[in-house]
Amino acid sequence: MIHLIHSAVWGPLLLGLLLLTGGILTVDSGGFQFRGITVWWKVTVGSLFGRDTGGGERREEDSVNKFQAACTALAATIGTGNIVGVASALTAGGPGAIFWMWVSAAIGMMTAYGETCLGLLYRYRDGRGRWICGPMVYLARGLGSPGLSLTYGILCLLASLGMGSMVQSNAAAQTVCYLTGVKPVFCAVVITGLTVFVAWGGTMRVANVAERLVPVSAAVYMIFSMAVLIKCHDRILPAFEEIFSHALMPRSVLGGAGGYGIARSFRYGIARGVFSNEAGLGSLAGLHGATDGTTPQEQGMWAMFEVFFDTVVICTMTALVILCVTGGSQGLAKGNYDGAVLTAHCFEAALGPAGQYLVSCSMGGFAFATMIAWYYLGRQTLDGVMAQMGQWIPLSETAAAKIHAVYLILYGYAVFLGCVSSLTAVWELSDIWNGLMAFPNIFALLLLRKNIQYPDRSGACIWRE
Repeated sequence: MIHLIHSAVWGPLLLGLLLLTGGILTVDSGGFQFRGITVWWKVTVGSLFGRDTGGGERREEDSVNKFQAACTALAATIGTGNIVGVASALTAGGPGAIFWMWVSAAIGMMTAYGETCLGLLYRYRDGRGRWICGPMVYLARGLGSPGLSLTYGILCLLASLGMGSMVQSNAAAQTVCYLTGVKPVFCAVVITGLTVFVAWGGTMRVANVAERLVPVSAAVYMIFSMAVLIKCHDRILPAFEEIFSHALMPRSVLGGAGGYGIARSFRYGIARGVFSNEAGLGSLAGLHGATDGTTPQEQGMWAMFEVFFDTVVICTMTALVILCVTGGSQGLAKGNYDGAVLTAHCFEAALGPAGQYLVSCSMGGFAFATMIAWYYLGRQTLDGVMAQMGQWIPLSETAAAKIHAVYLILYGYAVFLGCVSSLTAVWELSDIWNGLMAFPNIFALLLLRKNIQYPDRSGACIWRE
């Protein structure tokens, strides 16, 4: 039953709505992700080499700067999907799936921009001075629909306790156990302790850890991926040729098998692309919502960069490593590996035993970063739920603090449980909650899209607070 519900939620309707929404926002913006590439690149990566990172600005206790917000958002999006998801997309949909992942990223960049802009446009501070932000806010204040707002909040909290904690901690525990040979219970104690320690420090500790962990983890993974690609440089061009040919030119244009192959590539490529970068689910709006010293447009461009970096850079590197080492579609068809095992096998074949350790360490680092980022997102969402409920049942500061403590305990328990459990059903349930989050968010994006403004050709950003 769970599998059937999962297939229905992540079926053609949701994927079509995500593509439609991203396509409409692309048209509204005049294709800003393409025509404005120099603008958003300068505002994001370019700002890291200047002074405009927000690091020297005075911020409120529960606020973060632009770079910290970007790293926290990347921590939530760069995870097991970049290793497990890409490998699964290749084995299920063939090399052509990677082309459709690029398509989903190109369109999803504007979806991410739109939801992040709306998140900052409608955000507000509560009585304690904390930002209340994310899809819950623009669903309630923009659409005037507290029911949809509360529904989204509950789904997001469920997803944080599933996909954000249990699934990621399971991946991290398997990694640690593989590297050290210790028992899962010991791994569970260590991983849970580290997660709770970071989470207990609040927004700033999460942001500070993400600011340091994400660039290092991503850089290590990219360096070793480049080492594999340099070693297999003669196979890179054939790998790209297969990606395009399998996506657009089936061997038998008139045959049903060719059409079916394209359909599978399209389905798995789009689905895995969305799963990896989360564009359209609304999570990026919450992760960027507490950023100070910025504008909706600036943070929208950071969200665009995150989708680009997650899918076009990291996922493509993983795909090329697998295709180059296995020998392309024929090698994939003959192999008996899938998911993280396939990726680890490819790195080991190219770099020796150190390759497996590399993938394991990368998965562990990505999974831990995702756990703390999803706690941050869950806490932001919990603040939104309490603000929504506070209209009917006023909450004192003491009561709010107790609710936060209960959520942290539940989150820690979910992390521990994920380390010591088999998570087949939990993975699908979490994916269902993730998918259901998209429906109210897409509804809001389509109805509020006239409120989304885009930078001009000079890159000027308005609405500065």
